[in-house]
Amino acid sequence: MTPAHVAAAFAVQSAACESLGSPFMGRLMRLCATRIWPDTAITDRIFGWEGAIGPRDQSVPLRLAGALHALHLQGDPLLATVYPPRQVSDDALWETVSQVLTAQTDKIDRWLDSAPQTNEVRRSAVLIAVGHWLADRFGLPIRTSELGASGGLNLQWDLYGMDIAGQRFGPEDAALTLTPAWQGPKPPDTPPKVIARAGVDLNPLDPTDPADALRLQAYLWPDQPERLSLTRAAIAAAGTRVEKGDAIDWLAGRLAMQDGVLHLIYSTVAWQYFPETAKTRGTDMIAAAGARASPSSPLAWFGMENDGGTRGAALTLRLWPGDQRLALGRADFHGRWVAWEDPSQGMAC
Repeated sequence: MTPAHVAAAFAVQSAACESLGSPFMGRLMRLCATRIWPDTAITDRIFGWEGAIGPRDQSVPLRLAGALHALHLQGDPLLATVYPPRQVSDDALWETVSQVLTAQTDKIDRWLDSAPQTNEVRRSAVLIAVGHWLADRFGLPIRTSELGASGGLNLQWDLYGMDIAGQRFGPEDAALTLTPAWQGPKPPDTPPKVIARAGVDLNPLDPTDPADALRLQAYLWPDQPERLSLTRAAIAAAGTRVEKGDAIDWLAGRLAMQDGVLHLIYSTVAWQYFPETAKTRGTDMIAAAGARASPSSPLAWFGMENDGGTRGAALTLRLWPGDQRLALGRADFHGRWVAWEDPSQGMAC
């Protein structure tokens, strides 16, 4: 019988997947919560996992889902008969998954070792909007520092296009085009000029490495082909390697001001996972750097992060000089929609 805490973790993940537009993942996670698991080493490991395993903790359900999707992407013949676009019954899906859990124990076990890394490229929509606004506000070239950059797919945000409400943003030869459902005013037309970009992660992925490229795709959901297509386009266009290290230690070496350049520090659904001590240290360090900012060398700190709200992630921006704190609205965690607020409305005169 499935332990109560395991069933609860998969049930919560099921609801989350449903709310994020993946009926297949909602169904798969629900089956994991309610069906009898096969007698395998994978079952023993998950049932005996030490610590909290839910989506807000060690994300064991998504570790398993990523392992299964990786096998499917690699051509597993059993999963090919039940994974999208195939439509099968719950019984057929669970029977096949059970067979794979039994036959592919070693491969799945290795995937369970690591936490999921979802480098959701559709989050670049909000970065494009912020970049245009900053370019219009300051008229300066931009250097960027991304914290928790994973595979670096969102380091290239200025090379992507965005179509919203009949208006095009980004270069004509964009590597990919994002089309979020947009609410609120559109960003200014002024194109940003990124002159330097860098990112850091504790466990960076290299999109040019086939194993890492598979990992970037495996944590996407099998019934969302648009995400897979966009991610593959971003992988093909990746041009900046993410550095390995502690984000706050790394950032400490990048806070010197450069005259005539705006420094944009940002994270998308990453800052919230940093230890509290790291967040406190990082906040104090960025604020201290902001105190040294000037109109010719401003500092911007943007975050797309979970604030506990009931609808998506909060979009926040701090600007120096002046330490202005601006609310930019909210966005879907996967970038499907953006409810944008004009930052200029919150600025002091």
